[in-house]
Parts: sequence; structure tokens; C-alpha cells
Amino acid sequence: MQLSKKIIALNTGSSSIKFAWYEVGNAERLVFSGSLTRIGNRDGRFSVQDKQGNSIKSECVATENHDAACDYVFSWILAQNEGRNPDAVGHRIVHGGPLFSAPQIVTPELITALDTLSPYAPEHLPQAINAVRHVAGLFPETLQVTCFDTSFHSNIPDVAKLYALPESVRKEGVQRYGFHGLSYEYILLELKRQLGAEAVKKRIILAHLGHGASMAAVKNGKSIETTMGFSPAGGLVMSTRTGDLDPGVILFLLQQNKMTPRAIKEMVNRQSGLLGVSGSTDDMRELLNAEQVDDAAKQAIELFCYQARKNIGALSVVLGGLDTLVFTGGIGEHSSEIRSRICSGLEFLGIRVDKRKNSKNSSVISQKRGEVEIRIIKTNEELMIARHTMKILKKLNL
Repeated sequence: MQLSKKIIALNTGSSSIKFAWYEVGNAERLVFSGSLTRIGNRDGRFSVQDKQGNSIKSECVATENHDAACDYVFSWILAQNEGRNPDAVGHRIVHGGPLFSAPQIVTPELITALDTLSPYAPEHLPQAINAVRHVAGLFPETLQVTCFDTSFHSNIPDVAKLYALPESVRKEGVQRYGFHGLSYEYILLELKRQLGAEAVKKRIILAHLGHGASMAAVKNGKSIETTMGFSPAGGLVMSTRTGDLDPGVILFLLQQNKMTPRAIKEMVNRQSGLLGVSGSTDDMRELLNAEQVDDAAKQAIELFCYQARKNIGALSVVLGGLDTLVFTGGIGEHSSEIRSRICSGLEFLGIRVDKRKNSKNSSVISQKRGEVEIRIIKTNEELMIARHTMKILKKLNL
């Protein structure tokens, strides 16, 4: 079984870089994966794990900006591989806007087009584009592939994409796009691998609950609705993002409090959500530990679970019923307490959690008598990026 292609998968966030080195051919082999977090802060951390999850390296690293972070990450990667260049580098690009709904080969023209999309996701796209440029400088002959988080939702019904705005605004590409597509795509492939092709033809809600949080309604293997909209700030309450917000609030803040657009952007993306309500932390584990003595922490948890529960109900209506509910993401995979609270009160939909299985983070946590199967599946966006990149390598016979 020949492993022939060396692929780096890059997942560039607003203040972090996740990376993974794969060898892909007739099989997929993870060599190592890691991250550099809190870019621009003194308390940043660089950590790397081997394929079994054992720590290879963990240290505090202060990087001034994304350029410095890219330098640090790639210097370490190349040192481990004796300077050998990868065969390809795949990138997670949060927003494809109205231009891109499938993976693309990086060209100068593509980079220019991505620059025009930066206003669609100003918290994410500039950093990702910077990483593309950085790799082009390091490995000018290496194939790069962009994988868009919006692609998974590109074929949702037109009515689900539509905002009730004037046509002149909608023509600017203002519509609902949806995100976490690479995660959802991976989860569906895992469902199919574990249970067979029929499993993905059912009525499914995928709940990606982490620092960013969203849900998607999937029917016959296709996304038909999702909670995020034009940007990754919409939908569910998140760690530091507001989720859905009455536009009147923004107008009020602009007109009455005289907040600038920049200050509002900072508030919506970095100062709200669990952090904004609790006033102390955006970490769900810390909130759960504090809720008995901290009313604000308790309120933040209750709001997170209430919004998630409400959206499961709404997506079930869109699907015309529900067969499978899948939890993924950091909170979704690891917090039995949050899963239990979200599902509590949804028994009328056939959602019944088995307390023992849930406490053990079992792969299936639903009761046998529950009509809806409830699963936990660990997501892997980096592997999905590597798979898309490998497909293009094969298509080009490289």
C-alpha cells in the first residue's frame, strides 16, 4: 500500500493556525498535527501531537502577527522533514462568497478574487489569504488548493438563502451562505463509513458546537438549511460571537452610543456570546464549574442551551421530522452536561438521551426507545482539506 503524496492542511483562524501533515495515496496517514494559538498575544502556544495524540512539542510562543506565525509554523514543519517540500498545501477558506462553491487551485487570479471577498469575512479571510501568499513565497512550485467552508451549503434551496432586502443589496452577494461545511462534509462521510450509504439519506441535524457553533439540516445527504447566515457571526450563541442579532441593535449602537463600525465588529465577534453574558470567560468548562456560585455564568450556559434547543426544533420542522442528531466540535464531543441540557425537553421529537452512555461520551448516546438516534462523532476538518487536495492532485495526474 503505497503512500505517495505529502500534503499539509492549513486551517487559518482569526488568531490561530491549525496544521496537519498527511501522507496520502491508497491510504491516509497522519504524520503529525498541531496549532499555534493566540497570535498577537504574549501568551500564545505552539503545540504538536503525533498520530496517536501524544505530545511532540508544547511551548509558549509570542508571535506578533500572522506572518510571524506562518514563519514559525513552517520553520518547525520543514525542520522535521529535513527540508523536504510538501507535494501540495490545502487551505481552509471560510468564505467563498458568490464566486466559489468548490475547491480551487491557487493562481494569482484566484488570490486577487479572494481579496475582493475579504469584506464578506473580515475576521477570517485576510489571515487565510496571507497564509496562501506566505506558502507561495516559501514553495513557489508547490500546488496550493483552497477549500471553502461555504461550499457544503451552496445548493440549499433559494428560499433558505434569501434575505428580505432590496434587490440592489442582494445583487452585491448579500445572502445566507452557511459555514462549518468542511466539518459537516467529514461527519457525513463518517456516518456513511460507519453505517452505510442509507444512513446519510435520512433526516439529519449536525450540531457543530465549539468556539464557533452552528447546526445544519441534512436531507438525502444534502444541506437544506443551516443556522449561520451571511457571516460566521450569525446563528447560535457562540464563545465570543453574538449569534443572531436584531439589526435594530446595531443601528441603535451606531446612532445613540456613537460606536464606530470597527468597535461594533470587535464587540460582535470578540466580546459577546458566552464571554459577553458571563462577563468572565468564554470557556464552557469554566462556566460549568462556576455556575453554582455565579449567576452570570449560569445565565450564559442557559442561553447557549436554549438557543441550541430552539434551533433543533426549527431545523426538525424544515426536515419534516428527525431521524439522526449528531454532536461534534469541542463542546459537542466532550461536554455530556451540555448535550444533556440541549436535549432536555425535546422528547416530543423522539430525542431521548441515555444518561450512562452520555456520561461516557459513547458513540451513540440515545436511549433504545428513542425514535431519534443521537451520535457523537469527532470532526476532522484538516483531513477533509487533505482529501480535497488529493483529489485535485489525482485529477492533474501529479
